[in-house]
Amino acid sequence: MRRRTYRHVSVGYVLVDVFLVLALLLWLFPLYMALLNSFKTNGELFTNILAFSEHPTFDNYVRAYQKMQYGRSLLNTVFLTALGVFLIVAFSSVAGWALCRTKTKLSNIILKFFIFSMLIPFSAIMIPLYKIVTAFHFRNSLAGLSLIYAGLGVSMAIFLYHGFVKGIPYEIEEAALVDGCNKFQVFFHVVFPLLKPITATVVITNALWIWNDFLLPLIVLSDRKTYTLLLSTNTLFGQYSNDWTSILSALILSALPVIIFYLFFQKKILAGITSGALKG
Repeated sequence: MRRRTYRHVSVGYVLVDVFLVLALLLWLFPLYMALLNSFKTNGELFTNILAFSEHPTFDNYVRAYQKMQYGRSLLNTVFLTALGVFLIVAFSSVAGWALCRTKTKLSNIILKFFIFSMLIPFSAIMIPLYKIVTAFHFRNSLAGLSLIYAGLGVSMAIFLYHGFVKGIPYEIEEAALVDGCNKFQVFFHVVFPLLKPITATVVITNALWIWNDFLLPLIVLSDRKTYTLLLSTNTLFGQYSNDWTSILSALILSALPVIIFYLFFQKKILAGITSGALKG
């Protein structure tokens, strides 16, 4: 019986591994095709999309870099992502902790409102949001756009922080209060350092969301000087014709910073997501 059980388990693991490998190949195939064809000429691209280039060229990357104003777009995207993530963490960590430690009906209602807001699709608030952007003069403002990202991202972040704070013993905070700390000192010197795992999760998920978002910047930003990487890539699409080799090169250039970030910090990213999932 034991041998049959082990054999059954081993076959199951093999099937899972095969499925995961196929899923990985399916996910990597578009990236591989973009990278493969980004070194081709337009003639080679339309002749055989699956073949390797006989005469690889970097001219497509140079042309894409110049057309999309890569340097400025990269700085805009970094600024937008960093400020948006900072605002989300700064507000959500305090709010999640306060809602968890305040045992009142009002705090429970507020938390439920935040949770309910996560169920509302973006398409339902897109038109009212555009009117708010116009009324507050957030058009073509990266700082204003970061505030919008903060408003849209705090609900999930507060929910995660609220669940994580439940696992922190309240006696630690009581001891700090007895020692003479006020509420702000208790949070910033005692509680927030303990929130590092869930903070890593919030930072990673929201940074990837803001970096890869296209629709919201398209609505808010119309000045070329404020374009993000994806908006700058969109300018390469023409009304009647497209330079596909330059577009593929621009897509690789847009994804390159995130890939480099992941390669350098993959251990911290995985550790933060795993710890946050276990304790949240």
